[in-house]
Amino acid sequence: MSTVNFDSEALLTTARKLAALDDFGRHEFRPGLESILKTYDSNDLTEAGRRASYDRILKLLVARLRIEDGWKRYPEILDVEIKAPMILTGMPRTGTSALVNLLALDSNARPVKMWEGLNPCPLEGLPTEQNDPRYLEMKMYFDELKKDPEMLKIHEGSVDGPEECIHLTNHTFEDVQYGVEGFMEPYATYFRQVDRRPIYQYHHNLLRMLQWQRPGERFLLKAPYHLWSLDILLKEYPDSSILITHRNPVAVVGSYCSMMHTLMPDQENIDKADLGRRVFNYLADQVTMSIEARKIIGNDRILDIQYNDFVGDSLATIKRIYDRFELPMSDVTWQAMDKYMADHPKGRHGKHDYRLVDFGLTDREVLDRFSEYIDTYQVEV
Repeated sequence: MSTVNFDSEALLTTARKLAALDDFGRHEFRPGLESILKTYDSNDLTEAGRRASYDRILKLLVARLRIEDGWKRYPEILDVEIKAPMILTGMPRTGTSALVNLLALDSNARPVKMWEGLNPCPLEGLPTEQNDPRYLEMKMYFDELKKDPEMLKIHEGSVDGPEECIHLTNHTFEDVQYGVEGFMEPYATYFRQVDRRPIYQYHHNLLRMLQWQRPGERFLLKAPYHLWSLDILLKEYPDSSILITHRNPVAVVGSYCSMMHTLMPDQENIDKADLGRRVFNYLADQVTMSIEARKIIGNDRILDIQYNDFVGDSLATIKRIYDRFELPMSDVTWQAMDKYMADHPKGRHGKHDYRLVDFGLTDREVLDRFSEYIDTYQVEV
């Protein structure tokens, strides 16, 4: 019998004691918390998996308490203006990570880093990044992660590089969380049904908190999750520049199935065919939501980017982005991007091998399901 108890009241009590705080804020998070705890408790996680999931939720709850306390101690945070953010989205495995790494080389760009996404609240004394104990803890984590050659083939993360801003909204317990939760019931159904407007309001206020601590010219954000809510995203940030990447869905589905399987080692008896079907449906539904939203919001603030074009000539893609949104490009930035591409060739850590058939899927059914997507964005297959 497991020693890990996913009782929500016990977790909330422990979080309050650790933070020495008791206000979790006005945003309603309990239904999402209950759903995700039930998901962890009922999906045959190993003992190590249960412990890791418990620790993750506890850290998010403690961080949420400190976020609320930060807004109380520094009420001026909520007056900070977030101007013209650039937001990258697209299905996972479509080049968003490579693109955001390039764009982050511009000194005017202000990316969200993973350590601060998980810990956006200010510490007493406002330590610099290099002296923040939360940064140092995350650096140790990434140093260990880099020892896994298989994970490096799939996704190379860095404590100092840009990461998904989804880590900010993890504190609402209503987004896709770490990724795998979006394929596990009952949370997979729960997160699709929530009203995402409060989630993006929370996201906006956390950007204000980060900007107040470590200001930048304009935020550079990235998360495939935004495809679910393009209309809400644009309403929350009406002056944003939105980049959407596109790739052959056969490659996307196969690669993402493999990635999710790699990220789920602590679940007993993973049925790869079942996982494949869940990933397939998730991605297809996500794309359908984005297509429907764009019929309403139009394309004035959106630029579509083909994966093959970006891989074929990355700097040409960058120029197209800067021209479209009338952004200044310095010689220093251009040279930094050129050097980055030379130093980071595709596949330098080895090839990420995956086969769609291993997850019970075929090329034809993927192409059929994504036919509207392929036709709408003229995706090369």
